[in-house]
Amino acid sequence: MRTDISVGTLPAREHLPVGAAGGPVLDVVVPVYNEERDLEPCVRRLSEHLARTFPYAFRITVADNASTDRTPEVAARLAREIEGVRHFRLEQKGRGRALRTVWSASDAPVLAYMDVDLSTDLNALLPLVAPLISGHSDLAIGSRLSRASRVVRGPKREFISRAYNLILKSSLAARFSDAQCGFKAIRRDVAERLLPMVEDTGWFFDTELLVLAERAGLRIHEVPVDWVDDPDSTVHIVRTATDDLKGVWRVGRALAVGALPLDRLARPFGDDPRDRAISGVPGGLARQLVGFCVIGALSTLFYLGLYSLFRTGAGPQVANAAALLVSAVANTAANRRLTFGVRGRDRAMRHQAQGLVVFAIGLALTSGSLAALGAANGDPSHSTEVAVLVAANLAATVLRFLLFRAWVFPDRATSLPHQKDAAR
Repeated sequence: MRTDISVGTLPAREHLPVGAAGGPVLDVVVPVYNEERDLEPCVRRLSEHLARTFPYAFRITVADNASTDRTPEVAARLAREIEGVRHFRLEQKGRGRALRTVWSASDAPVLAYMDVDLSTDLNALLPLVAPLISGHSDLAIGSRLSRASRVVRGPKREFISRAYNLILKSSLAARFSDAQCGFKAIRRDVAERLLPMVEDTGWFFDTELLVLAERAGLRIHEVPVDWVDDPDSTVHIVRTATDDLKGVWRVGRALAVGALPLDRLARPFGDDPRDRAISGVPGGLARQLVGFCVIGALSTLFYLGLYSLFRTGAGPQVANAAALLVSAVANTAANRRLTFGVRGRDRAMRHQAQGLVVFAIGLALTSGSLAALGAANGDPSHSTEVAVLVAANLAATVLRFLLFRAWVFPDRATSLPHQKDAAR
């Protein structure tokens, strides 16, 4: 996975300035490999549909993936004969490589692609890109698995599609419904930051793009589509499925270790009134408090369970120290990622070291409370020990949040652009 992305975070979403764009608003890429028969009817039908229904300027780009038949000649002729059509030749195969190359070079603010077989009904094209033009969403996908979709295809492909999406939901916690439908769009400002993080150059490209976008908190709009299976499809199902599973493993491992700087894709809120400044409250404080409290409650339960477990074989001080140490490491890691939005490995060890300092303060509070209880009652019951520790941990929790916000993660608490604006 590439982690050397140097661009900053995304700005707030806005309606595209289509009136002053001066060029195509939409660039639809049609990736092809040896499609000399289907290419011309596809491009002509697509061009006619866009000219009749799309209210802005558009371009159709044929991305030729090293075809060995007459596809390059057909594409060049179509570019000469039809206004708004161009072709791009790549000397290597791979749908992902074609999309990355053409999208990266395009000047259109909305980028889309669709398969050459036109299995998807073109009436879904405007609903697909409209949320991107309006600024409502960052990416848009056609879904054949929506209840409102109408799909005609064989049981084998239906089973494979649903099984694959089930794998994505169970292994990568994906919430989008259809990763493989060849009908997608993305805003160019999002693509500029997201594409360098996507490694795959083949069929898994779509899935990787969507998973990273979703994990970064970008908004994905889904459009139910009418879809008719192409019986002459040249996709090699077994090889594609194997490559997809390898991709799932690679992306899942990268996400598990925090190897991707997804925080650089985070968007601030737009004109949502809930994001306006509240007098006397620093921006983001309420959200951080909620996240910290939820993690704190879970950490306390985790700590108490560990303490009860360790107490069966050790004294109260040793059991308290061991339970607090383990729960503190988990607490710091969870707050680092979920409460303060810090991802990746940068300064992770430093944050854990600072978290251990905070842990030492908590240990002093809880150990002091146990010592005071022992001095007051020579042989306190286990329930009394637990009650004292709960009270001491509540005090330590408040102090932990203040130290996390002011010392351990100060950059995340105060330096986000939209939070600065809200605090003014």
